[in-house]
Amino acid sequence: MEARLNLMASPVAAAFGKHLVAANRVLAESALPAATRELVLLRASQINGCGFCVDMHTKDAAHAGETSLRLNLVAAWREATVFTDAERAALELTEEGTGIADAAGGVSDEVWTNAAKHYDEEALAALVCTIALINAFNRGNVIARQPAGGYEPGRFH
Repeated sequence: MEARLNLMASPVAAAFGKHLVAANRVLAESALPAATRELVLLRASQINGCGFCVDMHTKDAAHAGETSLRLNLVAAWREATVFTDAERAALELTEEGTGIADAAGGVSDEVWTNAAKHYDEEALAALVCTIALINAFNRGNVIARQPAGGYEPGRFH
């Protein structure tokens, strides 16, 4: 598969991408635990069918010490026993936040309240922004058909 568009060669897309990467750095330094952040990035990318981001976030998480068991079970987190209650709340918020076009009313109060039980306001803000940011990255990559498989851990850090 070949990309439809070289996003790095486009002055507009490259400038836009630099701002997204800068936002990503802010979130990497936030109150949201790094492991939770990686799970959220991976789950949203799975939902959106962004192979490039699934490849990247799986490899980056493994490189940071995440286990293959947990990475392999992200898509089936509801049935898995390897995630904390806080991680499960973040994954649920990720799913509802990523699928807002599919559900009238957006994120339910129940899902929000559950997430708020596990995260303070700063971590919740980081969680919301992480979900929004990965959805932006996913959409750009899916539209441009960025191929998956060739990512090397740490490439964009």
